Formats: sequence, C-alpha cells, structure tokens
Amino acid sequence: MNKKLTIILILILLFLVAILLVILYKLNYIPHLKYSNDYFNIKRYVSSVDKDGDGIDDQTDILNNVREYIKKKPKYKSKYYNTGYPDDEYGVCTDVIAFGLKDAGYDLKILINEDIKNNPDKYDVEKVDINIDFRRVKNLKRYFDDNFISLTNDIEKIDEWQGGDIVIFKGHIGIISDKRNKDGIPFVIHHANPFQLFYEEDILSTRDDIIGHYRVS
Repeated sequence: MNKKLTIILILILLFLVAILLVILYKLNYIPHLKYSNDYFNIKRYVSSVDKDGDGIDDQTDILNNVREYIKKKPKYKSKYYNTGYPDDEYGVCTDVIAFGLKDAGYDLKILINEDIKNNPDKYDVEKVDINIDFRRVKNLKRYFDDNFISLTNDIEKIDEWQGGDIVIFKGHIGIISDKRNKDGIPFVIHHANPFQLFYEEDILSTRDDIIGHYRVS
C-alpha cells in the first residue's frame, strides 16, 4: 500500500470517527458541559412557599428530591404497583415527577385521584384507579394546567426556565435542571428508556414537541 493511499484511508477513518462522536454527543451518550445560572447572570428562582414545612422552599425541595431519586439509578420499566408509587428498583418518566413532588408536600397520587373524581369530564379516564392515574402523562398535564403555574414553552427565554420546573413533551415528562448548556438552555432530569446512560440530559433544545412548562408554586 503506497503512502498516499494510507493517508487517504486514515483521513476517511478520522472522518468516520468524527461523525460517530457527533452522533453519540447528540444522543447524549457523551456528557455535555454544564453551566450554572450564575454563568448567564440568571437569578435563581426561590419559591415563597414551603408546602411541607421542612425549611426548604418548594422549588429547591423538588429539585433536591429529584436528584435523590435518580441517585438510586432506577431501571426503566413500566409496571403496575398496588402501592401506587414504585417500591422496587424500577420506574418511568412520571415517577421522577411523582417522587420529586411527594417529598415536597404534594402527593400526586391523592391530588390527581381527587381531581379526577371531582371533575371526571376533564379527564379521559374510563376506570378510575388511584394507583396508576397519577403515573400517566396526560393526566398530569390536565391537573397541572388547572392547578400549577403555566409558563412559556419558548426555550429561547432562558431566564424563565428554572431548576425545579416541570416540562411536558408529547408522551413524556421531566424536571428542569439547574444546569444549562452553552446557550443557557437548561438540561432536563428525566427517565426515558432502558438504554439511557444519564438521567440529566441536554434535550430541551433538540425537541420540538414541548406542550407544557409548569411551576408548582
């Protein structure tokens, strides 16, 4: 093999490696750099409400709880639980929200069950089941629309997205992180599939199906 051909093959290989790295980066299999609010001179939102009276405001409490939940590294699997809340090593996207809010004083299992029974016409639920209804994205959106603060879906308004907020996509849901990408767009803490390497990912800027952005208090 002559020298010129060797160089060409090396350049082709480097090009293919570069493409692979770009794909892996976009799929979040390679960690992204994270920036804080301070880097963008964005003031951190602190709620005036402390629902569970633990001395930590709701916004901070929710974010802290979610981080504690993902430390357990739940495996993605959709299951039914007689306890409502998963009591094993498994979970899905809605459980990130449920556990985050529960330890801040908002028990979605109870809240959504009561709302469905009081307002059945608002929900597309054939048979009410307290153990599963609060783990469905469509029911969460319905409840959040009426009971939480609705905020912008425009990701370019970066200062209006704060850690502890909730974001809903079509068929998916997550908690907004207090970490941001190089453009100031926040990461999302979520649980999407069995192949997900990281629970905190830079996905907000790559999706065009945001249908809701909420703040609890």
